[in-house]
Parts: sequence; C-alpha cells; structure tokens
Amino acid sequence: MQRVVGPLGALRIRGTGDIAVAALATAQNGVVSRAQLEAVGLGRGSIARRVANGRLHRLHRGVYAVGHQALPPHARETAALLACGATAVLSHRSAAAAWGLLPKSPGAVDVTVPSRDCRPRAGIRAHTTSDLPSDDVSRLDRLPLTTVARTLVELAGEVETRELERALDEAAARRLATHTEIRSVLRRAKGRSGTRALRDLLDDLDGPRLTRSEAERRLLALLRVARLPLPQTNVRVGCHEVDALWQSQRLVVEVDGYAFHSSRAAFERDRLRDSDLQARGLRVVRITWRQLSDEPEATVARIARVLGAAGP
Repeated sequence: MQRVVGPLGALRIRGTGDIAVAALATAQNGVVSRAQLEAVGLGRGSIARRVANGRLHRLHRGVYAVGHQALPPHARETAALLACGATAVLSHRSAAAAWGLLPKSPGAVDVTVPSRDCRPRAGIRAHTTSDLPSDDVSRLDRLPLTTVARTLVELAGEVETRELERALDEAAARRLATHTEIRSVLRRAKGRSGTRALRDLLDDLDGPRLTRSEAERRLLALLRVARLPLPQTNVRVGCHEVDALWQSQRLVVEVDGYAFHSSRAAFERDRLRDSDLQARGLRVVRITWRQLSDEPEATVARIARVLGAAGP
C-alpha cells in the first residue's frame, strides 16, 4: 500500500500499475498528477505510453484525466489544484460556484496559492497571497477552498454590485456565513478593491427594520394619506393569515420583514403560500419593509395600480 498526497487529502492506494492508477482516479474525480503516478510506481516511459495510447489525457502540464475526457463533476477544479501544488485552494468565482453562491462558470478555474507563484496555465487563473490563514480555508466535497466569508470578500473586487448582492443573498439564505464573519475578513482586507461595496451592502442589511406591527401601521397610514380603500388586516384566508386583504378586489398584500430570506425553507414556504392563495383566485403582491421605509410613494402607487386594475 502506498501513501499518496493530493489536494483531497492523503490517500492509501493498494496495488500497482493500472490498478493503482484507477484507485487514484476514483478518489480524485478522475484526475491524477505525474508526481502521484510516480509515487505508485510508474516511470516516465510508462506515463508516456499511457498518454500515447489514450489511457491518460493531458489536462495541464503534469496533470491527466484517466481513461477518457468526459470529466466528472469537480474534475476541472481538482486538476487545477493538482497543477498548482499542495497548498493551493479554490477561490474567487470558482469557490463561489462551489458554495452555490453564483452559477458555475465555464471559464478558467480560480485558484489561490499562498506565498508562491503558480506557473501560468491555460484554464487556470492563479492568485497569490501572503495572507491565507487556516481560518479562511474550508473543505467542500473534500475540495480545499476559501470560506464563504473570504470568498465574498474576494468576489467584491471582481463582480458588479448586483452580482455581489446575489451572492450575499445566497449566503444569508443558506446560513453559510454570518455578517460578523464577513466583517472580520473585511477588516483584514483593508484597501482591497470592492470592499467598500460589500461593506455598504452589509450596512444596509444591518440597518433598522420594521416589526410586523410597525409595518402594518405604516402601510395603513400611507393608504389613508393616498385616500385608498383600507384592507382587512391579519385576516385568515384558508389556512393562511395574510397581512392585508381587499376582499372585493381579491387582492392580498404581504409585507416581508427582511430584505433577504432568512432561510431557503422560508423562501420555498412563501412561494407555496402565494401559489395556494392564487389558486383561490387572489392576486398576491409582496412588498418589503425597506420599500415602505425608503420608497413609500412608489409603494402606494404600486398598490393603487393593482387595486385599479382589479376593479370594484
């Protein structure tokens, strides 16, 4: 049995030759490095013959897909880590995709390497840093990658505010990082591009929020000023209690208490709730506490349009 080190951790590999190569590939999403092949007993000539006859397919210098080029999930990321050495971790957009914060990109794999250069390679975007403490590194599906908090800080300098907001939304919805954790990384990243945008988004989220009763009072006050018909409030419709109901217009208005959903389950429950109300012939309009606070006229105008369209 040979002990072989790779980005997914130390591996105990039994056998020799193709048996050992297959075991390595199975443990590493279908890819292996030249150093690993040598560690299980393959010499330069054996590796060259396997490349020539199609049993190994070169992905990067010294990194190969085993058997075929139909790469399984995480193969590109594992290959990039193998190419950049034992201390490399996925980072930036690639880490964001792995965490599910942003869609996966077909472009180059982002890898961060602490305190050393990674030779330029096609398909890899290498970042070097002198500041990658162990607290900023995690593992997901055995892949080493930057934590969600570190990933968001890295993204801040590379994406538009809307995309950064989307990533922060996903992190909050799935409870992958707290604002305290993100701010801790931000403090260490002072001067890094984009940190101001991320800090502003966090400040916006951490600002004062309306309670449900405060939101209800504010909504009713705005409706009175606009001389719009007042709804029933906190009334049951089937198995649901809705915030505001205009019975004759068949309109429900729900006031969401947070700019971001507190959990994925809560988001899905809201969608099911809306579908059930719509199946009862009701139109559902959702407004947020922030719209009530920051855009009161536009919010009331929106409700007025819907009431007018619904008719008496």
